[in-house]
Amino acid sequence: MRRSARGRAARKKSWKDLDRDQRRAVMVLGTVQATLMAAALADLARRPAAAVRGRRAAWAAACFLNFAGPIAYFLFGRRHPAAPR
Repeated sequence: MRRSARGRAARKKSWKDLDRDQRRAVMVLGTVQATLMAAALADLARRPAAAVRGRRAAWAAACFLNFAGPIAYFLFGRRHPAAPR
């Protein structure tokens, strides 16, 4: 059975199919993602429960969702103390 041209084009690229710049981009983005996740999880572990909006377990799970989870936690998951007047 022959594969169609569309099937061959849709094939996932393996690491060896990427050129040097593409490999570098994957490594940089992976490092940024891992750093964001680690920072969000560390902040969540240190922050008192009263200073977190919602359930901590839900935010911890969300932190494992690529870039969106940690960024959402930093933007929406933390309560900030009111500024003194």
